[in-house]
Amino acid sequence: MTLSQQELQSNYFLEKQTLHYDVEQLMRLFTSSQSTEEKMGESIANLSQDFLNANNASTDIELDALAEQFCDSRIPVDPTDFESYIEYLSNNVIAHSIHTSSPRFIGHMTSALPCFMRSLAKLMTAINQNAVKIETAKALSFYERQALAMMHRQIYNFSDRFYAQHIQNSQSTLGVLVSGGTTANITAMWCARNAALAAKDDFLGVEKEGLIAALNFYGYKGAAIIGSELMHFSFDKAADLLGIGNRGLIKVPVDSNNRINLRSLLDAVAKCQEQNLCIIAIIGIAGTTDSGGVDPLLDIVAIAREANVHCHVDAAWGGPLIFSKQHRHKIAGIEKADSVTIDGHKQLYLPMGIGMLFLREPQMAKAIEKQASYTMRKGSFDLGKRSLEGSRPAMALFLHAGLNLIGSKGYEFLIDEGIRKTQYMAARIRAMPEFELLAEPDTNLVVYCYIPEPLRESAAKQKLTETDRLLISQFNQRLQKMQRQAGRTFISRTTKKIVRFGKEIPIIALRAVLANPLTTENDIDAVLNDQIQIAAEISLSDLLADADNVTQLQ
Repeated sequence: MTLSQQELQSNYFLEKQTLHYDVEQLMRLFTSSQSTEEKMGESIANLSQDFLNANNASTDIELDALAEQFCDSRIPVDPTDFESYIEYLSNNVIAHSIHTSSPRFIGHMTSALPCFMRSLAKLMTAINQNAVKIETAKALSFYERQALAMMHRQIYNFSDRFYAQHIQNSQSTLGVLVSGGTTANITAMWCARNAALAAKDDFLGVEKEGLIAALNFYGYKGAAIIGSELMHFSFDKAADLLGIGNRGLIKVPVDSNNRINLRSLLDAVAKCQEQNLCIIAIIGIAGTTDSGGVDPLLDIVAIAREANVHCHVDAAWGGPLIFSKQHRHKIAGIEKADSVTIDGHKQLYLPMGIGMLFLREPQMAKAIEKQASYTMRKGSFDLGKRSLEGSRPAMALFLHAGLNLIGSKGYEFLIDEGIRKTQYMAARIRAMPEFELLAEPDTNLVVYCYIPEPLRESAAKQKLTETDRLLISQFNQRLQKMQRQAGRTFISRTTKKIVRFGKEIPIIALRAVLANPLTTENDIDAVLNDQIQIAAEISLSDLLADADNVTQLQ
C-alpha cells in the first residue's frame, strides 16, 4: 500500500514541526543566557555545598544495590529537562559519592580543594581551550609554559638567564602537563628510551626502526628499567608499552623503612651490564604510594651517573616537599634527577587530572617529538608536539592559580602541617595497645595494624607467631572493609612485607594519608576510635575457625 500525496504532505509537515521544536530546544542548550546559567549554577552550587558539608566519608549503601541503579543502557529519545536531571544526579550519584574532602576520609591521596578551584572549573569549561595546539589555545599555551617553568624552578633552581632563555622558547620543554602521574612516568620512560637508543650514523633511531632493530644496532641483548619493589604500577605499564616487557622491569628489595636497598641496586646495575642489557632508566621514589617512603635520592643519582643512565624521580606524592624548609632535606637529590614526576591532584591541592613531568635538560623532549600537517607543526608553539596525549583541557588554569593564590609559603604550611599531623597519629598509635606502628613515616602516610586483644601481650613481647600474623592480617582486612561500609570514617589498606623468623611475611596493614588541611587531631582520634568500636564487632574465634582464609593468606 502506498501513501497518497496528501498523506505524504501531511506527514512531511508533521515531521517538520516536530523537528523544528526539537531543534529550538537543542539550540537553547548552546545559547548563552545569563538568567539560564544563573539558575543552573544555583542548582549546582546548592548541590555542591550540601555535598561538601557532609562529615561522613560515604553512605552505607551496598555496592550491588548501587550498581542496580545504573543498569539501563538506552539513550532517551526526548531530552530531559535540566531540573529533572539534577534531581537524578542528586539522588543516585552525588548522594552516594565518596566525600574525599571529609576530614575523616584519610585513606587515599585525595583531599579538600581550595574553594577558588570550583569557579575556575566553570571558567575552564566556558573557554573550552584545547591545550594541544596554539590555534585552539592561543594565550593558554604561553600561560601553561609559565606555570611549568615556575615549578621547574622550584625543583632545579637554575639561573635567571636559564629561564629567560627557555621559558618561552618553542625549541625547549621544561615540563609537560598530562592527565596524571601515570602518564608522566610513562612519558619519562619514553623520553629516556628514545634518548638511549637514538639515531646514530645510518641508524634512524628506535622511534623510526623499532626496539629490536635499535637493540641490535647498539649491540644489546635486551633492555631494562631498574627501581625498588615499591615502584608505582605505572612503570609496569611503561615497560609493557615500550616493548621491554614486565620481565625488563627489575624490582630491587627495600629496607624496613621502605627505602631501596642500595647494595641490591648496585648489584642489579652490575648484573644488567654483565648481561649486556640497555638500562633505560634508574628510578628513585620520593614518596611510595603504599607508605610514603623516600629513597636515598642522592645515592641513586650518583649510581645512575656512574652507569651513564637516565635517572628519574617519581615524586608524584612527595615532590611538594620542595616547598618546605623543614622537610626538603628528605628529598635531597631531586634537583639532580634527569626527570621528575609530580602529581598536582595530590599535595598541590589541585583537581583530579593534573600530572607533570619536568626535564632537567630542555631539549630532551625532542626525543619524542611528533608533527602533523594539520596540527603540531614543526617550529610551532604547539604543546602537543612533545606529549603522549592529544586533545586535553586547559588544566594549567588550576596549576597557575594554585601557585599564585596559595604561594610558596602557603604550600610550605600545608606540607609542614600534614607531616605534623602524621607524627601526631604515629605517636597516638604507639601509645595505644590496640595498634602497632609498622614503619616510621617519612612523609605523611602512616602504615599500622590493629592487634586483637588476645594477641596484644604476645605483640608487646614481640613473640607473635607466623599464624598470629596471618590472623592479624585477616582481622585487619575485615576491619577495613567494615569501616568502609559503615561510611563514618575511612582508612585504606595495603600489603607490607615484614621480616620475621628469618623470612619475609606479607601482612595486610591499615594505611592513613594525612594531607587534608581540614583534618584535625580530633578527627584522627575519631578515626582510631571508630576502628576500635568496629573491631569489637569482629570475632577472633570466627577467624580462627575460618581455616580457608588463613590458608589463603599463607
